[in-house]
Amino acid sequence: MDLSLVERENTLLGQDFLTWLWFKTDQDAVLFKLEDNRTFTLHMEQKLSVQGGEGETKATATVSSPAGEMSEAKTGLRTGKKVHKAQLMFAMDQDEWLVTVSAVDFGLSGLKTPKISTKDDEGDDPDAKFLEKMFLLERCLEMFDVVYTQFLNLRLSKDWAEEAARVKLWING
Repeated sequence: MDLSLVERENTLLGQDFLTWLWFKTDQDAVLFKLEDNRTFTLHMEQKLSVQGGEGETKATATVSSPAGEMSEAKTGLRTGKKVHKAQLMFAMDQDEWLVTVSAVDFGLSGLKTPKISTKDDEGDDPDAKFLEKMFLLERCLEMFDVVYTQFLNLRLSKDWAEEAARVKLWING
């Protein structure tokens, strides 16, 4: 099996996923639901990079905007570039998780979980802070899985052509 072909297919799927996610979150607030019926929202955050070309002609444009203005990156999409990395913000109740996702390998980096209390009270379990942090990491991965599963279900359905057309209109609009 040609591993470069598998890598290229994964990259294309990752690019489609991040582009679709940008489209969905740019349209309106999207509510996702976990298995325990808790809901969360997701939006693109302040940093996004698009990439296009092959080999020596490969060009990457990274946009970092505190105001969330991503018009330069969207222009990159119009010229054939694809979303390469995106910073995502998951929000549930008053908690927020910030993470960067790579389209190439779905690698998550720079994960910031909600803050946990660092104050030690007498009688506290010494493992409690660690376990709480692990729970918050797991919660972020769970939310990511829900979003990606929704994308895959759509991507593999007969409705994908219609959704892809809406994404294309959004890119060119």
